[in-house]
Amino acid sequence: MTAGLVKHWLETGRLELPLPASGRTAERWQGLALLAEEDIVAARIAEAHVDAVAILDELGGKPPDPGQLWGVWAAEAPDATLRAAEAGGTFTLNGTKVWCSGAGFCTHALVTARLADGTRGLFAVSALDATVKALPTTWWNAGMAGSDTRPVQFTNTQAVAVGDPDGYLSRPGFWHGAIGVAACWLGGARRVAEPLYRCAGSQSADAYSLAHLGAVDAALAAGEAMLTTAAAHVDADPFDRTSTAQLLARRVRGIAEHAADEAITRTGRALGPGPLCQDGRHAQRVADLTIYIRQSHAERDLAELGHLAGQRH
Repeated sequence: MTAGLVKHWLETGRLELPLPASGRTAERWQGLALLAEEDIVAARIAEAHVDAVAILDELGGKPPDPGQLWGVWAAEAPDATLRAAEAGGTFTLNGTKVWCSGAGFCTHALVTARLADGTRGLFAVSALDATVKALPTTWWNAGMAGSDTRPVQFTNTQAVAVGDPDGYLSRPGFWHGAIGVAACWLGGARRVAEPLYRCAGSQSADAYSLAHLGAVDAALAAGEAMLTTAAAHVDADPFDRTSTAQLLARRVRGIAEHAADEAITRTGRALGPGPLCQDGRHAQRVADLTIYIRQSHAERDLAELGHLAGQRH
């Protein structure tokens, strides 16, 4: 279902969003949020695709061809290392990449791999190549199960270097992309809170459910206002000459994560087990969003935010 929906979005132009820092960043993030309102899992795949398009543009890579669906596989683990070797100006990749979303249906991907000197390079690969093998899934949670996130093994896979070594993390667009993820969290939170909004207009609404909705609505409004503010800042400073992109991204992500937590927790507290037990679509959205916001590193991210905020105070 996820693959089919993302393909439909791709074919109908729903994924042709403005590039970040293009003067239309708010439109980009609003588009991602709307996709997540429609389907949280498919939006997670779509966000990676549009992020790949932006990365290729920023680092001078070849733009995707029509019909291609790209992933960004950049997670790393101590027990699974992907290595890049160069010979005669061409690169080959060997090893395993973990946490590859869309492993079974992305046609292409941007992947990070360690070079001989230990730096991290970024490479474009065809996921349809016979040397690229999606390994059996180890995913046991119902949340985000449709994202087909699993390890992928590379065996002498031909790859094209994108940008300079370590360029993936050092570019301003890294933090702009991080805000795009937060936009999806907000869209998902709006959809998860939908039963609570409906309840407020019914005869069963009481002071407690209204109070829960008030808290959720305030959190969502704060997230949407912060997205608008961040978009204006990014458009005004596309190359991060003020060195504030990371601070801005961490603020937006912190606020968006809080809004998602509020939507999940307060909708459940206000309405009880009914929607979670009797509405399969709502239950799935709650499970999906619960897993999706764990792309945040929780208190570690808040500690980084506190450090950055303290430096600028």
